[in-house]
Amino acid sequence: MITGSYTALITPFIDNTLDYTGLDKLVDFQIENGITGILAVGTTGESPTLSWEEHLKVVDTVAGKSKNNCICIAGAGSNNTDEAIAATKHAVEAGADAVLLVDPYYNGPSSLEIRREYIEPVAEKFPDIKIIPYVIPGRTGAQLLPEDLAILCKKHPNVCTVKEATGNIKNMRLTRKCCGKEYMILSGDDAMILEMMTDPEINASGVISVVSNIVPGAVTQIVRLISEGKILEAENIIASIEPLFGLVTVNTYEDTPFGKVLCRARNPLGIKTLMALLGMPSGGCRRPLGKMTKKGLEKVVEAARKIHKTNPEILQPVADFFSVDISERINNPEHILGLCYEDY
Repeated sequence: MITGSYTALITPFIDNTLDYTGLDKLVDFQIENGITGILAVGTTGESPTLSWEEHLKVVDTVAGKSKNNCICIAGAGSNNTDEAIAATKHAVEAGADAVLLVDPYYNGPSSLEIRREYIEPVAEKFPDIKIIPYVIPGRTGAQLLPEDLAILCKKHPNVCTVKEATGNIKNMRLTRKCCGKEYMILSGDDAMILEMMTDPEINASGVISVVSNIVPGAVTQIVRLISEGKILEAENIIASIEPLFGLVTVNTYEDTPFGKVLCRARNPLGIKTLMALLGMPSGGCRRPLGKMTKKGLEKVVEAARKIHKTNPEILQPVADFFSVDISERINNPEHILGLCYEDY
């Protein structure tokens, strides 16, 4: 059963080259802080910009280090079914426990086509590995619907979990209604963990988290406390890490010679920027993602300072594991150099 807290791990770079030493450290950090599992090369791991050779090496690394320590989910999604089959084959051979298949992006198949021409071919070829559809229409322009999820789980017992990132409560409730009480729904949105896990018509069983790249222990505690019915305690921890939720997408309005424009720094840019600021392995994002604007970086720094001021224990595991001084990192201007564009 895929329940608990999972980190959608970022992929660290040094000068645009994959940082394997940093990757090792990030996986160790997650395991040391009690994470249930790690998602390797999901979209937070910048899967669209990794070569397949890099993709497969990251899966090998995470699967190998996760063995006997935590669950490994391998990103295997594509807008090309043959690629998804090849990535799943490799994940099975690497020893991953599950694969994540994001809805095919851009070519925009219908829900029927996603089910019949994408998920089912993978499920039929690899019946012994858990297959997790990832439904996030805001990023893909496509959506596997609850009715087709239900058909899938009845036909293929290994397709018994979904990563739900629609942000649509009605859709989540319909998924539960169609798929039954044993079906696993994982929140794909950190800010909705509490609502999704406590709503009896959704009854989510955990989260695939972005902010747990930085606070794996806190996210693990939140999921455990909610599962135990200790809602007030969970709410207290959620309040302490809430500034991080706004970094998954950082919205700013920027001045141009032609008027103001909305600039959206999409995941994983905000989280990777904060990780770099804190001294964790990260590096920049690969093009076409770039850097924060100055206003965006201000929001990242503000979030870090707010957490450190009000709940310094939240970032202490980062300080201990990576041997950094959090206060010095977030207050020394030298550490923000190069983290943002100098102009719009």
